Amino acid sequence: MSGKPRLHYFNGRGRMETIRWLLAAAGVEFEESYLEKKEDLIKLQKDGSLLFQQVPMVEMDGMKLVQTRAIANYIATKYNLYGKDLKERVLIDMYVEGMFDLNDLLMTYEIQPADKKEQHFANMMDKTENRYFPVFEKVLKDHGKDFLVGNQLSRADVQLLEIILMVEEWKPEIFSKFPLLQSFKARICKIPTIKKFLQPGSQRKPPTDEIVLDQVMKIFYS
Repeated sequence: MSGKPRLHYFNGRGRMETIRWLLAAAGVEFEESYLEKKEDLIKLQKDGSLLFQQVPMVEMDGMKLVQTRAIANYIATKYNLYGKDLKERVLIDMYVEGMFDLNDLLMTYEIQPADKKEQHFANMMDKTENRYFPVFEKVLKDHGKDFLVGNQLSRADVQLLEIILMVEEWKPEIFSKFPLLQSFKARICKIPTIKKFLQPGSQRKPPTDEIVLDQVMKIFYS
């Protein structure tokens, strides 16, 4: 298990997308092994690769890492995306935990039953607009710097940009209320490693469609 990190997941966003974002922002090339059917997941479970019998799983530095937050913490620490001291790190952790809460809402929209989708969408957009985005708008205003924490890029910036772009796919007009988030997005998108990840042909995954959703259901819920 040497060389480039290898990501084990289905060919879609899900919980692995944040990990892809962090690796890409750090300028780290990675490879992917896609789960295509339930048997692929069972094989990883049976050969002992999955500590808690679930993915995401990332092979890197001689380890088989599971649990999204643990993987993200490791990558952020290794590639200097975790602040310069303990106080910066706790701020990053606070912001990122809020982002994970919002991201869970956004990610689970696609798997809602048809009769629940409209209610879920309204709820996630209400919380985005009235609970989460106002926090980050205020953080940027109070901090007065280019980044959420300190004076350099951190995982909080990367993960916020990921969420901003996801929300923009559904409701671009929401950003008229958040001018600092708009300028933050424009600024972070210009960082060379991130700009590269946003180009067509990168390993960034497109929005989940019916084909990916059908595959997810077969792998995890059949």
